[in-house]
Amino acid sequence: MSIWSRIADALSALRHGESLAEVFDRLRTPPEQSVGFTIAVIALGAKMAKADGQVTRDEVTAFRDVFHIPPEDEAAAGRVFNLARQDVAGFEDYARRIRRMFGDGTDALSDLMEGLFYIAVSDGAYHPDEETFLRRVQEIFGVSEPAFRRMRARFVPDADPDPYEILGVPPDAPMGEVRKAWRALVRDSHPDRMIARGVPAEAVKMAERRMQAINRAWEEISAQRSRPGADHA
Repeated sequence: MSIWSRIADALSALRHGESLAEVFDRLRTPPEQSVGFTIAVIALGAKMAKADGQVTRDEVTAFRDVFHIPPEDEAAAGRVFNLARQDVAGFEDYARRIRRMFGDGTDALSDLMEGLFYIAVSDGAYHPDEETFLRRVQEIFGVSEPAFRRMRARFVPDADPDPYEILGVPPDAPMGEVRKAWRALVRDSHPDRMIARGVPAEAVKMAERRMQAINRAWEEISAQRSRPGADHA
């Protein structure tokens, strides 16, 4: 059974009076947590897509980049998105329920926020209201400021990404510390690790993009430090 079929099963409770937000409370443990993760990204993404006043085609199709959706499951995925847009619950209620679902799994919550960043910038812009939305979700999720800034640096096209910010180290960090941070991020971004903490296999696109940004930052710093006269610490 595909994850989208499992999502459809999970949402069947909606026909019996439950709200979409209440569905999260029943998806707290593996393997159904991956179903909850997918619903969470789509539900919060649908709410966020309206934060700048309109839902664009790019923001809708961004879900195809975050998740691999087979043609036969597109209807189920679209139904989740439409339900999230129509549900009366506010995004803060969604975020709090999602936080309860993952508990102290801040890595999984950071993964989820990364999916939201992906959707936010999919139309080529990053609206101040989207920043406000994501900042509030960050607060509810308990995502650290360094982690939030790393994600913002990878996604938001308002400046050239700072490789040190992407790796979460200060510009004057010794090379050994930079290498340690890079290796830790690579390890935590491995698809197997992400799946173990609740990210569905269908969302490996997030891991691929994250790994590209992390490795690019490491290569840039390595190149800077290897230049004549550079600090080789």
